[in-house]
Amino acid sequence: MIRSVKSFDLKGQTVLMRLDLNVPLSGEIIQDDFRIKASLPTINYCLNEGASIVIMSHLGRPGGNNAKQYSLVPVGEALASMLEIPIKFSEDCISQDSINTSLSLKPGEVHLLENLRFYIEEEENNVEFANRLSRHGRLYINDAFGTAHREHASNSGIVNNFKNYGIGFLIEKEIKYLKEIINKPQRPLVLLLGGAKVSTKIKLLNRYIHQAEKIIIGGGIAFTFFKAMGYNIGKSLLESGMVEKARSIIDLARRSGKDLILPVDVICSESIDHSPVHSSINIREIPDDLIGLDIGPRSIEKFNEVLSSASTIIWNGPMGVFEKSGFSNGTRMISNNLAKIAESDVAVIAGGGDTSSALKYFNLIEKLTHVSTGGGASLELLSGKNLKAIEKLEV
Repeated sequence: MIRSVKSFDLKGQTVLMRLDLNVPLSGEIIQDDFRIKASLPTINYCLNEGASIVIMSHLGRPGGNNAKQYSLVPVGEALASMLEIPIKFSEDCISQDSINTSLSLKPGEVHLLENLRFYIEEEENNVEFANRLSRHGRLYINDAFGTAHREHASNSGIVNNFKNYGIGFLIEKEIKYLKEIINKPQRPLVLLLGGAKVSTKIKLLNRYIHQAEKIIIGGGIAFTFFKAMGYNIGKSLLESGMVEKARSIIDLARRSGKDLILPVDVICSESIDHSPVHSSINIREIPDDLIGLDIGPRSIEKFNEVLSSASTIIWNGPMGVFEKSGFSNGTRMISNNLAKIAESDVAVIAGGGDTSSALKYFNLIEKLTHVSTGGGASLELLSGKNLKAIEKLEV
């Protein structure tokens, strides 16, 4: 059993909360605040129940260095604006000054610690580092789903220092949709995969080739499958080390009588910075000097027809380079259709990372049944794996 934050009497408590506030920054400007907003229900609940909160998170990969570009200051400013209260900030997550600030908090106050990964001990799951972090609070709540597949000091080692610990509303929600509903889906179940790397999708493919009625493959990963089928893919993205694996998945699908649905046409260009050269090109006719960067209109129609017949849909990975207007149509049209499908009580669940970024880009992130905040963590959970940091919280 894992205890929810609602299991505890929070009045007068100082809650040490691990969140995933790892958001993309351009300078000091936050490009996507999805993860910050997703943390608000747990924060607000604790504050309303009379607790004070100490928040810890990482940002980027500073590699144990105190790098200004990875400071959580911009995140703290955004969070303070969303909560409409001032937030205390400490420039060092384990200094005695920062611990003293946490110990002096009054109910309703929030204290944000500087980037955990300024210390290499965080990723090393260092015992002493975890002990220092634990001194910031009396109750530990983990609501950082995005790092739940990692065993770090702030989400694993730290638990040994607490008698009372549990999860927040975000992790509860992620488990509900990515584990409980997917384990017993309404059928037919359709898996929609895109993105760049086949290697990151192998666990999903290995599981759902047996469990899903149909699997749709678009995005950059489709070209590795086309290569495995002997097609010319021009300069399109290829994960050469995964060609044989793609071939084996195609063969397994055929033997199992499962539908493996690939694009029939693509949008091509000379490079990602050039405009499309044609409206679409048949996948058997991609020239040597062109690169495929989006699915074409016939593929969109084909994919949407399959998706519209589903009762449960899992989506991970965009259909093309959606950030570029010339190659965004596939992801946009599929996203719009999924939003309409979700309105009819079909469970449409999207994995995190680039998928959530695409939905944010098209202002559709609130239209699906559930959009995960975690990239690697959502892939692990959807693949049937247990998440180490969440297992640590079992009582």
